[in-house]
Amino acid sequence: MSKEKNKDGYGALLLSAYKTGGQGVFEIAERIDGFIAASSWPPRYFSEYSSWSKRERQAIKLAKGRVLDIGCGAGRFSLHLQQKGFDITGIDISKGAVKVCELRGVKNVRLMSIDEIGKFKPGSFDTVIMMGNNFGLFGGFKKAKRLLKQLHTITSADGQIIAETVDPYQTNDPLHLAYQRRNRAQGRMSGQLRIRIRHQNAIGAWFDYLLVSQQEMKTILAGTGWQISKVLPDKGPGYTAIITKTR
Repeated sequence: MSKEKNKDGYGALLLSAYKTGGQGVFEIAERIDGFIAASSWPPRYFSEYSSWSKRERQAIKLAKGRVLDIGCGAGRFSLHLQQKGFDITGIDISKGAVKVCELRGVKNVRLMSIDEIGKFKPGSFDTVIMMGNNFGLFGGFKKAKRLLKQLHTITSADGQIIAETVDPYQTNDPLHLAYQRRNRAQGRMSGQLRIRIRHQNAIGAWFDYLLVSQQEMKTILAGTGWQISKVLPDKGPGYTAIITKTR
């Protein structure tokens, strides 16, 4: 009998990278159209505050109160806030990521999908962080609106979301532009990526990861009880939105 295939590609990546601090490990992302990209991101997943980008340092300083870290990965943001004395809860759908967080000392980390955030009690958090471009975990337009309404419920009256993303339109790459056209033809958002993560013999499940422009983010937020109150820009296509309640 053959062993069950490891479907946690991202978790396998982080577990390997944990042993080396990310050195010598590459992240392989495969897009549904056959495009494959290898990035040298893994060391960043284990980086200390002093080596973060200016935008990341600016964003994390805005965290307040009880914090929910959605898609906590290897736990660098959770660990930083924990060390600062914050009440921080990290969640990730990857068993490997949760294991790495535990190994690194994150006290409160749960194996949990973003689709399950409605299980938290109303008013449980004051800040929700979606760092590492994790606004993308909303997946698509309708899902984003549904989950944003749930986030409105599980956060306090002055709750906030600190979310990073990438403007997909800031590219001249013909392969990316063709993929955006394909998405629009299928009734999907231009930056709605269908991807999976691979590491050695571990192959993750396909999932949607959403990249949006600032205008698209405003459209998604409309009617959910949230609005963009501030944007932390960068030199490239990435930006961080500080999202606060409209009521």
